[in-house]
Amino acid sequence: MNALLKTDLANALPLLRPQGITNLSRRRLLGLGAGALVLGALLPAAGARAATAAAVKPGTRVPAFLVIGKDNSVKLLSPFVEGGQGINTGLAQIVGEELDVHLNRFEVECAPPGADYAIINGLRLTGGSFSTRSSYEVMRRLGASAREMLIRVAAAKLDVTPETLTTEDGQVVHAASNRRVPYGELAEQALALTPADTVALRDPATFRYIRQPMPRLDVRAKSTGKAVYAIDQKIEGMLYAAIQHAPVLGTEPERMVNEATVKAMPGVHAVHKLPGAVAVTADSWYRARKAVETLDVAWSKAPASGFDAVAADYSSANLLAALKASDANGVSAEKAGDVAAAFASAATIVEAEYDAPYLAHGQLEPPSSMARFNADGTLELWVPNQMPELFQGIAAKVGGVTPDRVILHSPMLGGFFGRHFAYGSSNPFQQAILLAKATQRPVKVLWSREEEFKMDALRPLSFSRFKAALDKDGKPAAIQVRTVGEGPMGRWFGVTAGGKVDSSAVEGIVEKPYAIANRSMEYARFAHPVTIAFWRSVGHSMNDYFYEGFLDELADAGKQDPYQLRLALLQDRPRHFKLLETVAKMSGGWRRGPYDADGGKRARGVALASPFGSETATIAEVSLEKSEVRVHQLWIAFDPGSIVNPAIVKSQVESAAALGLSAALFEELVYKDGQRQSHNFDDYPILSRASMPKVDVEIVESGAPMGGVGEPGLPGIAPAVVNAVAALTGRHVRSLPLAKAKLGV
Repeated sequence: MNALLKTDLANALPLLRPQGITNLSRRRLLGLGAGALVLGALLPAAGARAATAAAVKPGTRVPAFLVIGKDNSVKLLSPFVEGGQGINTGLAQIVGEELDVHLNRFEVECAPPGADYAIINGLRLTGGSFSTRSSYEVMRRLGASAREMLIRVAAAKLDVTPETLTTEDGQVVHAASNRRVPYGELAEQALALTPADTVALRDPATFRYIRQPMPRLDVRAKSTGKAVYAIDQKIEGMLYAAIQHAPVLGTEPERMVNEATVKAMPGVHAVHKLPGAVAVTADSWYRARKAVETLDVAWSKAPASGFDAVAADYSSANLLAALKASDANGVSAEKAGDVAAAFASAATIVEAEYDAPYLAHGQLEPPSSMARFNADGTLELWVPNQMPELFQGIAAKVGGVTPDRVILHSPMLGGFFGRHFAYGSSNPFQQAILLAKATQRPVKVLWSREEEFKMDALRPLSFSRFKAALDKDGKPAAIQVRTVGEGPMGRWFGVTAGGKVDSSAVEGIVEKPYAIANRSMEYARFAHPVTIAFWRSVGHSMNDYFYEGFLDELADAGKQDPYQLRLALLQDRPRHFKLLETVAKMSGGWRRGPYDADGGKRARGVALASPFGSETATIAEVSLEKSEVRVHQLWIAFDPGSIVNPAIVKSQVESAAALGLSAALFEELVYKDGQRQSHNFDDYPILSRASMPKVDVEIVESGAPMGGVGEPGLPGIAPAVVNAVAALTGRHVRSLPLAKAKLGV
């Protein structure tokens, strides 16, 4: 998603012109869900965007971001949504550093929709590990501008020149007369001033808050049960709604066989047909769920076969076979040197095919939304989301109002992972709007875990075919990759228009740091009929596994140690070279194995990844216990360039490692007969506490431009583990998860 935010998203914006459902193919309509709208219909046209940008320069109006109370408290209205990544704390540290206010005086909440907060290429987005790095300078300037405005007002109040004033933790200080004025006494006048065109920023050598491991603002509320998530919220007079979705995506409810019986159940208010679903509204969610699960629905028939829709015979196995067999023309994603000549003179040629499955998000908090039509004609929503303005635009279309009549609240998220974008029918907020309109009552929709697993937008099933040429010394002389499939950038932002490459499908395969002179990377788009999505670390989550796993295969084929081979290929990349050396030192020195440890055999694998502007080097230590892979320890050297809060950085890398390990070992969502075979965590296993290894993280600040933090810890996990398994067993696993590999059998 790094490429999304820096390149593809900027390229996509001119493509996002209004369009209607009538312009969509049947496959596209099924992927979005009936009644859903594509992104292009929800953003203003280029002229309107330009006018908005001229009226408001995002990130410059101090009062849009800061509210300073008379009690000297500070409220920061954040452009981003807090979902466990610690962004509220990080932003408070940045602003507080320049404003000269300690973190414990801050309250941070998500700002409402508005042009002030569109600070990422003219959009507002929480994702792509981009929040802190995209706003670091903006937030510093906001804090410094507010401080300068406060000093101006204080100077007039104290009848002194601004140059004679300093600040100290929420107070303006005139040292010569020993007078102090709290910010709270100055704020009303100060924030009404026009900010200075330029303000001096604090010398990083004098930072007191930035780069310090300060405690998170939300830790007490979360640890005491006081944190309020979307599922906790209530509106006076609201109805609860439970949903039963179609068993096959794209089919519709035709008849409700026992509707009268269900309507007569205790607490039931009404039974409703929705696009691709049925709903029951009731006076409690328990009653609504019990009733909707009692409802006997006759659904329309799915097509018999084909990949243009979710057909009755659609399966993951058939899709993978189709990806492998596809002869669709590809688009060059990266090209260097003379690949054909390198293969013609190769001493050895190595070929391999890698694939990774569909994955669910499996967030802790089930999806929910609340909607209410107010007496003044506004539509008010409480919606977990990662793009408030986008959701506001969709809500306006669905609710039949203009966007300015939509009041959107963005509650704290119970998990992120790319789950909370507007992936058509994978989000319940449109259902909440339709039900509120139908009942003329506020409605809260909450999906059961089973319905979430049925409708979650998935990380796409992915496939890449590798071929490499080794020279007489066993070193890679050329590498060729063909990736076939679809990425979320192409699906949701239209970046493949005109034959362009979808970065989210190839990131982690292209632009690798290794000195392999001859390279040819090709992308062939193959559309999935199911709803696909961003997933934590997006294309890197599988592609770094593909590439780094294949690199270990090349090391073995060339009789090279995989760690030493990487060092040799990184001689001209000092940042990567240092990171690789660092992770080896962290692990007590590189050794591949197998070796004896605790009465058994263990081995280690290594992998590099370059996701979201950051760099990681990972080593995993594994053993095989009763044919199952046991990961004992992970060492991760992490270089994000520079940091704000090292404690949050480490916790984010650790959590990404846990999710990456869960996917590598266990996770797989399978389609069979047009339906998903996972319904809850009992048949979609995830990493357990017993399977969680020790994780050692070391931050290496190289001074490079600030990179992302939330996702980069994930991509190196699977290849490091798989490469360790190869060292232990001699078998390179080319298809995840490892649980299906039947190792040692």
